[in-house]
Amino acid sequence: MRIKIRRITLLGVAAATVACSFPAAAVADENDQADQTDQPGQTTQTGTTGRTTQTGVRTTQTGTTGRTTQTGTTGHTGRTTQTGRSTGAGLVLRPGDKGEAVKALQRRLHAGRYYFGKINGVYDDQTKMAVWALQKNRRMLAQGEVGPRVWMALNRPSRRRPLVPEGGANRVEINLSNQILTVYRDRKPALISHISPGAEVRYCKDGRCGNAVTPVGNFRVTTKAPGWTTGRLGSMYNSLYFYGGVAMHGSTKVPLRPASHGCVRVPLTTSKRLFEMVQVGEPVYVRGKIM
Repeated sequence: MRIKIRRITLLGVAAATVACSFPAAAVADENDQADQTDQPGQTTQTGTTGRTTQTGVRTTQTGTTGRTTQTGTTGHTGRTTQTGRSTGAGLVLRPGDKGEAVKALQRRLHAGRYYFGKINGVYDDQTKMAVWALQKNRRMLAQGEVGPRVWMALNRPSRRRPLVPEGGANRVEINLSNQILTVYRDRKPALISHISPGAEVRYCKDGRCGNAVTPVGNFRVTTKAPGWTTGRLGSMYNSLYFYGGVAMHGSTKVPLRPASHGCVRVPLTTSKRLFEMVQVGEPVYVRGKIM
């Protein structure tokens, strides 16, 4: 079945009023947003794999998960010894953690097409947003903590159906309902990213008003703008325009809620890979609605 690529808008919002629909030279979605509060980091711990130690572990367990065996203690914060061959499975990791276990997590997230940053053993914001993408893709609550369910999900292939199964072999799918973006190559997921779409509120800035709505429909990438572009609504990185001034782009603020003026924000490190992969003319399918 062939899909006709066309442009449509939701809620009667014309292209001229959709956020980010200003001239390409000046277009910028934001890092200006109505609510910029992001998810704070939680308890910091240092975790490692192999024959090493970890500090500040709130809870550990004794047992075998996959091919990894760990021993530890519960009910206190101190030094525990972990033994294993492996991947860190069974450990609980949180934003701020450092060590070999975080490296193992980053490698697994990269293999799953969720993470495109450095394998540096630092559980930073880019790693956290890759964990969010995995959790949302596997229908888990998106949060920073990496526990047994996340490790298990990393060991199993995803069974999520595509939004547009009959779409092009190479395409981008944007799911507004669970706020996730998937790039397909040869009909297989090649990049899966957490996103923050339009906040679906009316806004006014410098005497100009618009509706912060991400349009739903079938589109194509029309223009690519490398690097940072800055306008009256803020700054955008590696922008891929698909509907007037509405683009997929990197941002320093990609919270767990719709927060943009209509564009589709992705994490900075992911935006670099997204920009490399997606070309002008590629189909972009936007589905769902903000819950």
